[in-house]
Amino acid sequence: MDWSNSTVWLVIAGVLVAAELTSGTFYLLMLALGALAAAAASALGAGLAMQLVAAALVGGGATAAWHYHRARSPRSAPFQSNRDVNLDVGGTVHVAAWQPDRTARVQYRGAGWTAVYAGDGAPSPGEFTIVAVEGNRLLLNQSGRS
Repeated sequence: MDWSNSTVWLVIAGVLVAAELTSGTFYLLMLALGALAAAAASALGAGLAMQLVAAALVGGGATAAWHYHRARSPRSAPFQSNRDVNLDVGGTVHVAAWQPDRTARVQYRGAGWTAVYAGDGAPSPGEFTIVAVEGNRLLLNQSGRS
């Protein structure tokens, strides 16, 4: 079986896509784009050196661009305080009394929870916003503050 260079590049691209599907590394898709560029260069009659240059420029450029994009994108909040992950974040509870160690027992969603004050200063009874959930403890902040 005699494969053309473009077929070899397409097989390499397919292997990179399959590896990305098993690993979840998006960078491998960028390298697969480079292999597709090399396959296109081969189909247009470019020599092996130009195919390698096309693969390096497109694959490396796409990888660098994706890395730059990810580095500039804001990081999501930790899962304990990320409202997209934990729907309790942003909920409100009423605290009747605080203990000296800045904890309280509150009722939330029909169950008793241990609440911990996450703000500055001494907490006073009232309405509080859930800013994070750590295990079976609610981290609270005064309503209206973040």
